[in-house]
Amino acid sequence: MSALTALRRTADGIDRRTPAHRDRAVDGLRALALLAVPTGHWLLGGFTLDPEGGLHNASPLSAVGALAPASWVLQMLGIFFLVGGYASVLSFRRRTGSTRAWLKGRMVRLGRPVLGVTAVWALAAPLLYAAGVPEATLRTGATLVVQPLWFVGVYAVVTALTPYCVRAAGRLGGWAAAPLLVSVAVVDFLRYGPAGPSMPSWLSLLNVLPGWLFAYQLGVDWGEGRIGRRGARLLLVGGVALFAVLLTVFHYPASMVGVPGRTRTNSHPPSLLVLALASAQSGAAILLRDRLGRLLARPALWAPVVVVNLSAMTVLCWHQTAMLAAAVPASFAGGGVAGLTTAPDGAGWIVARALWLPVFAVLLVGIARYARRFETPPTAGRRGAAVRGALAGVLAAGFGAFALGLA
Repeated sequence: MSALTALRRTADGIDRRTPAHRDRAVDGLRALALLAVPTGHWLLGGFTLDPEGGLHNASPLSAVGALAPASWVLQMLGIFFLVGGYASVLSFRRRTGSTRAWLKGRMVRLGRPVLGVTAVWALAAPLLYAAGVPEATLRTGATLVVQPLWFVGVYAVVTALTPYCVRAAGRLGGWAAAPLLVSVAVVDFLRYGPAGPSMPSWLSLLNVLPGWLFAYQLGVDWGEGRIGRRGARLLLVGGVALFAVLLTVFHYPASMVGVPGRTRTNSHPPSLLVLALASAQSGAAILLRDRLGRLLARPALWAPVVVVNLSAMTVLCWHQTAMLAAAVPASFAGGGVAGLTTAPDGAGWIVARALWLPVFAVLLVGIARYARRFETPPTAGRRGAAVRGALAGVLAAGFGAFALGLA
């Protein structure tokens, strides 16, 4: 039997086992948003080498400003939160136990993979240092590993707010997310407006929760049937118009991710530009839902979506490790390796980095074969589970302190 025939049979098997009520379009949107995370980090994150061979973070956005529009496509966290809100409200409505039990199950699913990656790195870092990996490289690697994990913390918080989002959708309908947008707009005006220089630096932190809850609330509204095609068109057109005005009139930074050396950033914490993009993406996603669902009725297209969704947290937690698995050995090669350990200073680097993306993907698949075990819920009553969990927590805390420069 040829490999192609085997793949077709596997895809057909996955298709047959998929329940008829499964919303393939929503799963497809989640997979698309999820894959944008490693693609963005791998394409827009580079390294430089110091004289001692240590790796340091660098970004091609510093040298190639024209690359900023790529971040508009690769920044798909708005879609991720939209789909998260949609799926959460459906799961919340189907729960058979208490709200507390439902939330506990969700938190375990989010927390175990995070503890897994940080605990493994906590054990691996001393061994790598003993093997000759410079401390600078280890600190750079630790920073990259924890960089995507902030998302898990924010997502856990907005998930915990699901019951309140449901109530808001019941009272305000499709407009339930509007107060969140207004809140971010007010904070942006205070920190970027005439009084900006006198505002405290912590003011921007007020945007963290409403900024990311915005798209999640839209997802809850969508799941509750409060947003239809008319509302979706309003989100799309309004989001695009607001995005254009913020860029051209109010001169928001064009990049959706932070650029080294720039004082203003759109994503950490989220600015109004992030919400404008999330609005446009959400409107487009809702409008394209039926078409995407028909497309994913094909087994060959549906099977990869299932695989990606089953490994969602593994992809999120381990994709930076896959890039480091290539970059750290390459850092020992004299003169640097193009697109990997050379400075991201132009179009040539971008082409070279693009050629490395399949290598990173293969390494991630290899890592995922072992790391996916952290997505499996613990067996109830299994002896030693509590002790292992406590030990993983201690290791994770130590690694976090190292990554944040506290140790």
